[in-house]
Amino acid sequence: MDVQKMQGSVWQSRWGKRVLWMLLLGSVAFGLRACYPGWLADYIGVVNAPLTYDSSGEPLSEREFARLADQLTQNYRQERAMQQTAEESNPFARRLKVNMLMQTRSFQKAAPYPHIDYFRNAGIRRYEGPKTCLTCHATIKTTDAQGKIRQVDTLEDVVHSVHYKFQSTAEGFTTYGFDGRQVNGKGTQPIPMGKIDRACGVPGSFTWTGWADLVKSKPARANGATELRSEGCGQCHIGGGYHPSSEQMLPGHDAPATAKAGIDCLICHAARYDMNARTVMEESRGRRWNQDRSLQTALTVGQPTAQNCLFCHQHNMGGDQEKNLPPGSAPDNLGHQNRRLLHPGSKRGNSFQKESDVHAAAGMICTDCHRPEGHKIPRGDKGVDLVANDLPHVKVECEGCHTAAPHVKDTQDRALLNGHVDRLSCEACHIKALQEDNVVLRDWIHPVWNEEEGIYVFKDVYQSGKAGKGFKFLWFNGNGTFLANALGDNPVAKGVYNPLMNQLARIDDPEVIAQIRSAAQLLQKSYPDLDVERYVREATDPLSVLSPEMLAKRKQMIEANIRPIMEQGKSRIYPFKIFNALMYEDMSNQGPFGAMILPFDYPTYYETGKPELSVRKALDHPVIKRMYEPPFKAYMMDEFMRYFGVGVWRGIHPVAEDGSLKNVEAHWMRQMGSLMINHGIRKEGRGCKECHSTRGMIDFEGLGYPPERVAELRSLPEMK
Repeated sequence: MDVQKMQGSVWQSRWGKRVLWMLLLGSVAFGLRACYPGWLADYIGVVNAPLTYDSSGEPLSEREFARLADQLTQNYRQERAMQQTAEESNPFARRLKVNMLMQTRSFQKAAPYPHIDYFRNAGIRRYEGPKTCLTCHATIKTTDAQGKIRQVDTLEDVVHSVHYKFQSTAEGFTTYGFDGRQVNGKGTQPIPMGKIDRACGVPGSFTWTGWADLVKSKPARANGATELRSEGCGQCHIGGGYHPSSEQMLPGHDAPATAKAGIDCLICHAARYDMNARTVMEESRGRRWNQDRSLQTALTVGQPTAQNCLFCHQHNMGGDQEKNLPPGSAPDNLGHQNRRLLHPGSKRGNSFQKESDVHAAAGMICTDCHRPEGHKIPRGDKGVDLVANDLPHVKVECEGCHTAAPHVKDTQDRALLNGHVDRLSCEACHIKALQEDNVVLRDWIHPVWNEEEGIYVFKDVYQSGKAGKGFKFLWFNGNGTFLANALGDNPVAKGVYNPLMNQLARIDDPEVIAQIRSAAQLLQKSYPDLDVERYVREATDPLSVLSPEMLAKRKQMIEANIRPIMEQGKSRIYPFKIFNALMYEDMSNQGPFGAMILPFDYPTYYETGKPELSVRKALDHPVIKRMYEPPFKAYMMDEFMRYFGVGVWRGIHPVAEDGSLKNVEAHWMRQMGSLMINHGIRKEGRGCKECHSTRGMIDFEGLGYPPERVAELRSLPEMK
């Protein structure tokens, strides 16, 4: 047979065609795989390059290594001896006791850092980031909540965790769109979601604009001199490159090897991590965050401590300006150069320090409750704010330790108190107050000069840590809306409770309104055109800006889409920190629950105090521009807007040809956010009369109780 004819018949056969198609598809896939990353980087304006860190230093000699190891061990023993003699008030006597303890056999045997021996035996004399860690930890064993053990690739486990990419396309969000659909739930188009944060000048998942910035500040102590200050989301998120892990937010792509090499393992795992290294570096390729990669720090590696977690979460919980923090805390170690900026106002105001939280006082650490599975850390199966959850079905709750009947000591009242657990969360009684600087209303549109920092900052119009003012009591069934509004319902009065039209849509406390008016009058001195009464009205009643048609649509959507979610499962009363912000919005994408919040460019905002100029600068960022183009519309923005209750994304870039903003207005979001508060737990709960009296702190009417039950709850027979 002719060879050419035989080859033709082979390719014409069924299996031959399949092989041909497979080869063709394989070639196309290979070509796309090779070209796609480069095209994608060019499309979104991303820069990746090999990363180096001066703190890595040169490899140590054997003698230098031995000296460092001995110094770390002695320092640990010294600190331990100081802790054990803390009650000795006489300095001389304490010094003697410390010296005696240091000579004891138990102290001499104390070897706190096992990685000293690991590094010694492995010949490691220089720390080079993940490359060094993966020498021994290429894979790790993880144990899930059911006790199942799996072996996973360590690096992949990290880069697919929320702490690295800060978004997820997977199911498991406990938040629902105003269209009634669960975010990324079954039947939806999965899109990457991370957060919508009104407390932040870069409010959405598009955090590129605030990743690593240098701000020119002029603090009063500098007598007119300019200081460069570090700012941006990257001071916490563990990627170390020239931008966040934006590739993982886009289809079919992963973070490149150069970005993975910048992961900061030590900020979570090293007992002696130096936050003074965590500042922004200016390089020819761009700006990025520095990190502590010293061998001295690497030798102190172990399981994360509470201090490690609070390096980042301090900002979110107790705030950057919380007083009396332990040595080494991030707010007290702002950097040797290009010091990080301190932010006024506490975002959640629920401190995790021993003075304010019974669990911190008992020496517990974060992972005692948030038990990791590898590098996946659970935040619980309940959630209000739109934050991705690595382990959405793993519970993190008080009952995990304290059972469903936690009150055992008070024999007279324990049955009564345990009965409360059916309707009341533990936090409702045991969180008595938040930090005094807990921010409730933040104005980004009228910045004020901060002399100490030497920059313009947002104006916190109202702060309070008090019940009913800084936080409110709401029914909660474990779910929330797309814009962080707790959902639940009164189990004895269906269809009455409506926080999206009441508690979270208005402020009616006369004392709070008076303080907001006072703040507005103060702002008017710097902004003469500010209408004080209008300002107060919109801050306390943000629904007042809606047209009658939009207000009617809001009510209809709540009943049709949100009410069924409110009635799901079992609801209990929880305390929620409330928050709202005045920001610029893209009014081309507006609905009954608000419009698309626009970001600020941090340096422009802080340096000039001109928020409109700052928004224009931020909107010029390549990623934000792409967001308004057809590919992003099809990929995620239409779906995002459906959750938002708007409909479809109108891709009209809000900057006119002359550079001015178009169809952009400043508004308070149409409802306050309600953020979960689970820390700042006190051992002693509230007294009965704090709630059950005519001046009680719980708004029983607002919670949907009928008048006769309200009267009973304020005058219980047990109280007489």
